[in-house]
Amino acid sequence: MTPCPVRHLLEDLIRRRSVTPADAGCQQQIAERLAPLGFVLEPMRFGEVDNLWAVRRGAAPGPTLVFAGHTDVVPAGPRQWWHADPFEPTEREGALYGRGASDMKASIAGIVVAIEEFVAARPGHAGSIAILLTSDEEGPAVDGTTRVVETLRARGESFDYCIVGEPTSVKVLGDMVKNGRRGSLSGRLTVRGVQGHVAYPHLARNPIHVFAPALAALAAERWDEGNDYFPPTTWQVSNFNAGTGATNVIPGEAVVDFNFRFSTASTVEGLKARVQAILEAHGVEHSLAWTVSGLPFLTPRGALSEALATSIRAEMGVETELSTTGGTSDGRFIASICREVIEFGPPNATIHKSNENIDIAWLQPMKNIYRRTLEALLP
Repeated sequence: MTPCPVRHLLEDLIRRRSVTPADAGCQQQIAERLAPLGFVLEPMRFGEVDNLWAVRRGAAPGPTLVFAGHTDVVPAGPRQWWHADPFEPTEREGALYGRGASDMKASIAGIVVAIEEFVAARPGHAGSIAILLTSDEEGPAVDGTTRVVETLRARGESFDYCIVGEPTSVKVLGDMVKNGRRGSLSGRLTVRGVQGHVAYPHLARNPIHVFAPALAALAAERWDEGNDYFPPTTWQVSNFNAGTGATNVIPGEAVVDFNFRFSTASTVEGLKARVQAILEAHGVEHSLAWTVSGLPFLTPRGALSEALATSIRAEMGVETELSTTGGTSDGRFIASICREVIEFGPPNATIHKSNENIDIAWLQPMKNIYRRTLEALLP
């Protein structure tokens, strides 16, 4: 049986214990494969985070296609929850197991081999190929892709197309790609009350009781109707803390963590103002701290989505669905300097779980989809 170069590289990457923010040599391994192809390599380290920016300029002017991804993985968790060592790739019933197998070391392996094949066949291609890798996607995402994008923006660089190798498929490779993501806006609300004895409530003010009507109003609010690409914006409480632990003490304050996942139909400032108005309407004495971890981005149908859909159809015989569901990704940073951003990768059913795995049969067609897309966009 002919060895699969994608699998070989994937197994090497899985063995590298690159738990955020560690890269564990993954980017160096990839750089060593890109250098002979004529890529100019630019490692960028910010804080404890390794990033790699690599570019191959073509023989003639043309568009720039960027492949983006992350070499870091989430912690594996207790060893007893895994069939085998999560950092030793193991085959079971046609699947390859290991932390990062589907999120997203398989995509990285497929991208690298696809580029190798493309350059070997078309050394004089037009346009440029680039790779952007970080070891800070699964963590705070402060010193990773966003810092690289800031550096590139300061140079005046911008790009035409970007494929982020996130695991977007659902049941079959290529059945779904992401052409946008919702924004994420979080708030920490501190509701001020007056602590006291539960037997003398007239001498206290219970912040839970004070906030309850406003909570109901916030939960019932219709923030927007979404649009053709996004579902309506959602608001959810993630933590609610109050009290001393004693059963006879009215708490002096309550702390509420909440999050908006919002579409392009809403803005950060608009959502903030509406929350503030509801709190004031219900007389809630409070302080409120906001955090924006990502703005929404959207790539309408265009050259990139069509090239990717055609490549998926040719390899898998399926019609891909454009979707903006799910969490955030580094695409939110890249979209600020790139005209079209699409995420595509393997099925995501086992990501972040124990016994994470990928169907081995999908490795070759995934690589071929990346290569076909290169062929379509960089003649």
